[in-house]
Amino acid sequence: MQNKTARVLALMGILVCLLWALPPSGMAGQDDISAIPHCPICGMDRHQFAHSRMLIHYADGSQFGACSLHCAALELAYHPGKIPVTIEVADLNTHRLVDVETATWVIGGKKMGVMTANAKWAFANAEDARRFVEKEGGRIADFEAAISAAYEDMYKDTRMIREKRKRMRQMKHGQMTHGKAAHE
Repeated sequence: MQNKTARVLALMGILVCLLWALPPSGMAGQDDISAIPHCPICGMDRHQFAHSRMLIHYADGSQFGACSLHCAALELAYHPGKIPVTIEVADLNTHRLVDVETATWVIGGKKMGVMTANAKWAFANAEDARRFVEKEGGRIADFEAAISAAYEDMYKDTRMIREKRKRMRQMKHGQMTHGKAAHE
């Protein structure tokens, strides 16, 4: 009886160690969304934007979940002293998180981006990215090019977001008449 109990305890200990050693994204499909349901930068629902979301794992053990590359770039710029250990992005088709460095990125194209006029999409499979470019346009890139484009687009995108939110507030408060603000 003691021998059987010892084996069960040993197996349980091994299982706990294996589960503990897995990276957070490897444990279950979208646990990052339930842990971080809204983007801390813009407030967007990360479940609704599961196809563009990102997850940053820092050396201090903390995590940051964003709705898009735009918001992840803002986070990285705002915390230059925090050291990212891994950065993951959702595959546009499957919504599964993949490492940003191994993903194939597409910059631009006809498909509307998230928080940006110049879309940046990630694909786990390079062939999926090529098919996307054939259908939607854009250009194949790596992570360095995608995040550089995010920083280059930051001012225009932030201005676009502010203007869109201003129009939404005006519409909510009945200040719009035939496409123009009431005070115009």
